[in-house]
Amino acid sequence: MADYIGIKGISIPTVSSDPSNPVAGQIWYNTTSATLKGYGKLGAGAWAAGGALNAGRYNNAGAGTGTAGLTFGGVPPAAAVALTESYDGSTWTEVGDLNQARDFMAGTGSQTAALCITGQIPPSPPPHTTDLVEDFNGTAWTEVGDVNDGRRNSVGCGITTAALCIGGGPPAPVYAFTEEFNGTAWTEIADTNTDRMSAAGSTNGTTTATLYFGGTEPPGPPNPADSTKTESWNGTSWTEVGDLGTGRYKLGGAGIQTDALAYGGGWPLTVNTESFNGTSWTEVANLAVAAATFGHCGSSTNAFGAGGDFPPSYRGCEEWLFADETKTFTAS
Repeated sequence: MADYIGIKGISIPTVSSDPSNPVAGQIWYNTTSATLKGYGKLGAGAWAAGGALNAGRYNNAGAGTGTAGLTFGGVPPAAAVALTESYDGSTWTEVGDLNQARDFMAGTGSQTAALCITGQIPPSPPPHTTDLVEDFNGTAWTEVGDVNDGRRNSVGCGITTAALCIGGGPPAPVYAFTEEFNGTAWTEIADTNTDRMSAAGSTNGTTTATLYFGGTEPPGPPNPADSTKTESWNGTSWTEVGDLGTGRYKLGGAGIQTDALAYGGGWPLTVNTESFNGTSWTEVANLAVAAATFGHCGSSTNAFGAGGDFPPSYRGCEEWLFADETKTFTAS
């Protein structure tokens, strides 16, 4: 009888030399050294200074990662702008503007497939909130289906064809609304357990597995209650899980439901960074500069924060990275 290897073969690639540009999670067998090897993150993450934005701003949003990022909108410092900049890990380059200048919006997706969700469009009548959503294809923005409830300071998670818009406010009342996007239209689904705005989320999360954390609870500005609450979404309902160690709002968020990152925020402004393992938060390496209301997105191993509220119209950018290394697997 034939065995499994005879039928299916060996799924791990066999090479005579290590790949020159491996990616995290890649595994191979080196015939020269007769060793099984893999490539992945090593040690603890740290923040490093990145390239400065061309246009300093705050209340901007972000998409992508620390080495392939996007930031758009914001205030520099008087009126909201439509400016969009793309990042290659070293330099920011201006690309196609939003159709509608705005600030306090949510962002999610990748550098070449992003969503700009809701926000504030002064000088429209108070509270200046919008229900507009735009989709970026790497070159230009296109208006797509509006959310059902216009808001600002909400959180976006997911991709351009499967996303969530969570929370927000005008700023009073503060919302628990969650809406799901299918690439065409938004549908209201289960509310969060706590009304919140100016929170953050696991931007690489999905419509069935997302984390939502921090923010402000009612009564909201001008006397906000900084929240430590963290809620986990399973596609049907929200469940409270381990609290943040430091309550804050207008913070940055990245990662997935079981491997997330929370950084910065206020008030007062903080450099605090925490990592979530699916159960609890742990303090890790701090930002170099205390900031809030900045463009942010990415994974727990490759995230960024660009711009922000300190100083106003800040041009700085920080990247969160892990050192990657090829490791040889042993029997021990």
